[in-house]
Amino acid sequence: MRRGQTKGEQGLSKPVMTRISQAKYGELEKLATQSKGETVSSLVRKILHDKPIKVFRHDESLDMVMEELAANRAEIRAIGVNINQMAKLFNTHPELKVKMFYAKMGYEKYLRLEANIERLLATVEQLAQKWLSE
Repeated sequence: MRRGQTKGEQGLSKPVMTRISQAKYGELEKLATQSKGETVSSLVRKILHDKPIKVFRHDESLDMVMEELAANRAEIRAIGVNINQMAKLFNTHPELKVKMFYAKMGYEKYLRLEANIERLLATVEQLAQKWLSE
């Protein structure tokens, strides 16, 4: 079955021909390229049936922010894994000196984690200002 074709009475069996200006066709083409997986024909069908049209926009100014968020997430995750490993070692050793050693290491990792979370919150605040101002 072709794309856009359905079975039964609901099938698209009647063609509708019309002419539009080059400017209007250009608008439809531009809208179709901004809508993922849409053609001009499917876009016109959605307009005729009053269906919603999803337009996707890419803001290049957010590329660096998104990369920073992804890197920060990976670093926070790695620190969390290290803290979990130290907590396991802390809980398995009965000696107080060994526990103190792992507690100190865990606290140092926690301080690094706190700095990353502060960076993360600052980035999210910048995003909120940008998104909420529009």
